[in-house]
Amino acid sequence: MAIINSVKELKVYQLAYKSAMTIFHLTKDYPKEEKYDLISQIRRSSRSVAANIVESWRRRRYPKNFVYKLNDSETEADETLFWLDISLDCGYIDEITHQKLIDDYNHIISMLVNMINNPDKWKL
Repeated sequence: MAIINSVKELKVYQLAYKSAMTIFHLTKDYPKEEKYDLISQIRRSSRSVAANIVESWRRRRYPKNFVYKLNDSETEADETLFWLDISLDCGYIDEITHQKLIDDYNHIISMLVNMINNPDKWKL
């Protein structure tokens, strides 16, 4: 395995960040009445996935803290899946966009679970 010097080199971070940005741009077209409800929630949870990965990276010298923040990230990714389902059912996103984001977040979750199950691979 190659040495990773920055959290930005992690594939899980890259996908989480890219997905959060995709959601940000998509939600610009949501109805204005969703501003403080759905838009706020989905943007917050999607951004928290990447933000918690960043926090976990700095805590990797302490395996329990590392895993704790990765668990937070996993939880936020799962919440984002919920908001994506709501977005689809409300007609704010189409099936193809929904499925792509669902696949991306499921992939993020699987990478996070792998890191959670193998914290020693990541510690300093």
